[in-house]
Amino acid sequence: MPLASLRRAARETVSGLPREFWWLWTSTLVNRLGGFVATFMALYLTLDRGYSASYAGLVAALHGLGGVISSVGAGVLTDRLGRRPTLLVAQVSTAGSVALLGFVHHPLAIAAVAFLVGMASNASRPAVQAMMADIVRPEDRVRAFSLNYWAINLGFAVSSMAAGFIAEFSYLAGFLIEAGMTMICAIVVFLKLPESRPERTPAEQAADETGLGTVLRDGRFMGVVGLSFLVALIFQQGMVGLPVAMGEAGFTPADYGMAIAVNGVLIVALQIPVTRFIEHRDPRRLLVISSLLAGYGFGLTAFAGSVGVFALTVCVWTLAEIVNAPTQTGLVVRLSPLHGRGRYQGMYTMSWAVASLVAPLMSGLVIDRWGAEWLWGLCAVVGTGAAVGYGVLMRRLPAEQPAAGAPLTKTEVSNA
Repeated sequence: MPLASLRRAARETVSGLPREFWWLWTSTLVNRLGGFVATFMALYLTLDRGYSASYAGLVAALHGLGGVISSVGAGVLTDRLGRRPTLLVAQVSTAGSVALLGFVHHPLAIAAVAFLVGMASNASRPAVQAMMADIVRPEDRVRAFSLNYWAINLGFAVSSMAAGFIAEFSYLAGFLIEAGMTMICAIVVFLKLPESRPERTPAEQAADETGLGTVLRDGRFMGVVGLSFLVALIFQQGMVGLPVAMGEAGFTPADYGMAIAVNGVLIVALQIPVTRFIEHRDPRRLLVISSLLAGYGFGLTAFAGSVGVFALTVCVWTLAEIVNAPTQTGLVVRLSPLHGRGRYQGMYTMSWAVASLVAPLMSGLVIDRWGAEWLWGLCAVVGTGAAVGYGVLMRRLPAEQPAAGAPLTKTEVSNA
């Protein structure tokens, strides 16, 4: 592609998004650049502290459980208190708890603080997603969510590489650096991001019925949450099932590292150009295709016998991830009432948090009892089921909700 065309494509990718979005994007990038703890927690507990692998697994599970609990609670606070205060409380709490985790030594204290870190760090997600939906125009939301996902993966790729060097120097330094960078995110939010929650009239406040019961009774949305959980179970296997299966097949940790590195490289390289291709296409079709690619991408792992073939399977399900992530988040916004975005995003976030708890148990059980081939076959079945579910549930989607402060058309008023 000529240089001029590349410049034009890059300009079109980032143009038209409000300044507030870019401050939120910057906060996300800084947060992920400092995300060291999740990368080296297991090594810290087993190598530096001398605890067993079982204990490290328990701590990881408690961290995930904290995220499950905070997902829904943070969604409620996002709607009631506002996006900005929820985000500030979550980030300040994350910074404090991460720093504390570096100083506690008793196993019960470590487990308790890890649970708090999981709660605090996951609490920011509903607020970020709701604020993004508030400030970005409907036609730009898929592109905005994609850019945010790109920042997440770019930050993760850099922090993962840096974590190894920092761990060799000092694990405590890693905890303190993450705490400091999270506080920088909170400062950015405090100084640069105004509250974006849509204003409600007194009559709307009095008639507000968007509680958690409303979300749970929304059959189609809860169906989407269930399908999201299934897809998340599949994607989680890249971090839990794949390394175990490769280890049992005689491959080294370095071999797994080479294969899984393809995931981060492809997301950073392809997320933006792929989004330009998909952003105005039918979300139903995109979710069906991405579910099939995810399921059968992992299904093909059953036939892998070399690092190169494992890397090729990673390419297939990574493409599914690139398509699924922004499309799914945009769909949640589309199905959410204007004044209930926080609760709806919180329930959606919980589906991924629960999957992070269930996936290690599921993969371990299946591999131990029946072998890795059954796990990969199950991924293909689950992906097919999710694709069918999206095809059925996504008929006659409602109109896109407007950005906060944008005038409503007559059609949007009737759908709100």
